[in-house]
Amino acid sequence: MIYDFLKPVSNDIIEFVNALPNHSIGRNTVFHTEDFFPELEGFSFALITVNEIRGNNQPKIDLDFSYIRQQFYSLFPGNWNSKLVDLGQIEAGNSVEDTYFLLKNVVTDLLKNKVIPLVLGGSQDLTYAIYRGYDVLEQMVNFVSIDSKIDVVSDMVNPSESFISRIIMEEPNNLYNFSNIGYQTYYNSQEEIDLIDKMYFEAYRLGEVVNNLQITEPILRDADVVSLDLNSIKSADSGSFSKYNPNGFDGREICALARYSGISDRVSSFGIFNIDNDFKESLLIAQILWYFCEGFNYRMNEYPYISKISYFKYIVPLEEQELIFYKSDRSDRWWIETEVFGDDLSAERKVLFPCSYSDYELALSNIIPERWWRAIKKQLV
Repeated sequence: MIYDFLKPVSNDIIEFVNALPNHSIGRNTVFHTEDFFPELEGFSFALITVNEIRGNNQPKIDLDFSYIRQQFYSLFPGNWNSKLVDLGQIEAGNSVEDTYFLLKNVVTDLLKNKVIPLVLGGSQDLTYAIYRGYDVLEQMVNFVSIDSKIDVVSDMVNPSESFISRIIMEEPNNLYNFSNIGYQTYYNSQEEIDLIDKMYFEAYRLGEVVNNLQITEPILRDADVVSLDLNSIKSADSGSFSKYNPNGFDGREICALARYSGISDRVSSFGIFNIDNDFKESLLIAQILWYFCEGFNYRMNEYPYISKISYFKYIVPLEEQELIFYKSDRSDRWWIETEVFGDDLSAERKVLFPCSYSDYELALSNIIPERWWRAIKKQLV
C-alpha cells in the first residue's frame, strides 16, 4: 500500500489535541494513528510532514514538526466546510531520491482522490517530488515558488537551490509555466534572471510585490503547485535566526499570499519548506496554513471556467488588434482571452487567462499587458 511507510502521528500530539477545545482545528481533524488509517474520501486537505533536509547539503537529522502541529491544531477554524486529515510523516529514505519517490507516490494518490496535499518539509527540493506527482495525471503544470532565490542555476551543488532547473529540463516535461514571487536581486545572478525572461517565465522582485501585493493574485490563481520557502520571510517576522534574513516578506504579507493560494480554484498542492526546529517559527507556519485553508473555503469554483454568461465582457480596441477581457460577476476577478495555437501555429481555440484590473487599465491606455505577451510568445517558441 502507498501509505504503509508513513509514520503515524505521535501519541503525544493525539493527547495534546484531545485536551483542546471542541471547536479547535485539532478536534475536527482525523489522524493517522498506530491503530487507524483513515479513508481519504470526503477530505479536502491532507497534512504530511517530510523529515528530509539533505537537499540543503546538510546531514540526515530529525526535524521536529510537533511544535507546528500543536500551534496549528490549537487555532480555531473560520466558517469552514472543509475537512482535514493528518497522514503523519515521511521519514528520510536511504537516499534523497528514495524520499522523492515516497513523496511523489503519496502526492499522486492524493491528487487522484481530489485531496490537496499540505506538505511541510525540510529542503525545498522536495517540491520536485510534488511536481513529479502530477506525471500520471498527464496534464501541464503551472508552478509558483515564493522564494528569495529563483533556484534555476543547474551547476549548484545544493539541490534545494537548483531543483527548478531539474523540473525545467527533465522528461517528462509537464511544466507549462513557472513564476517566482519575491526574489531578491542580490541573491540571484543576472544569468538566472535573464534565463527566466528568455523562457517567458515570470519573476517578481520582492519590492515590486510588497508595493502591490495584489499583482500576485492572478499568478497564484493560475497555479497548480505553490512552494513557499520560509527563507523568503524576514527573520524578525518568521522568528527563525538560524539563517538571518534582514529582508523579506513580513507575516501579514506571507499570510496574504497563502490566502491567495488557497482561494485559487486551480491550486491542488501547497508546500512550506526550509523549516527549522524552532518553536518561534512554528507560530507563523501555523498561521500560514490557517490562511491557506481559509482561502480554500472561499473558492468560487470559477475554474474550469463556468459559462461566459457569468462574466461581463469588455472589448478593448488597440491599434493592431483588440483584446477581450472578462470580469466575474461573482468574485470581481478578471481574465483576458488568449488563443491556443496548434503545431502549424494556427489558432485552435480561445482560453481565458487570469489577469488583473490593472491589465485592463493598461489595455485602455493602448498598452498590451506583459502577462498576455508572455502567454502568446511561449507558444510560438
